[in-house]
Amino acid sequence: MSLIHASAVIEVGAILGANVSVGPFAYIGPNVKLGDNTSVGSHVVIEGHTTIGQNNRIFPHAAVGTIPQDLKFDGEHVELIIGDSNTIREFTLLNPGTKGGGSVTKIGNGNLLMGYVHLGHDVIIGDNCILANGATLAGHVELGNHV
Repeated sequence: MSLIHASAVIEVGAILGANVSVGPFAYIGPNVKLGDNTSVGSHVVIEGHTTIGQNNRIFPHAAVGTIPQDLKFDGEHVELIIGDSNTIREFTLLNPGTKGGGSVTKIGNGNLLMGYVHLGHDVIIGDNCILANGATLAGHVELGNHV
């Protein structure tokens, strides 16, 4: 059973797993996939071709999957893929990839992205990483595991 607040907007085409919760005034776009037991806080925006695994917690006001902040982006198909058991705190900004960087931004499993973290286009994050408040990886950056 999913718990969707009455004021949340879930576009036709979005796929929500079992036991997903979506808070007040959140927006889930038509090409979004949310895994089982994922929690989406109030005022979160998740759009684009975004796939989010299981057991993730996304806190209020995060912007996930919005178009890359790259002037070369021209509307092509790009993706954001987020693994399992990540914590994405308030006001975090996560962009998909770009054509020039492989078209995918990918976040592994068990990561903590604290408030105001920005992961730009074509970033790849391994597993069990911690990015402190305000950390910015502007694009084409790779982090291994346990960073």
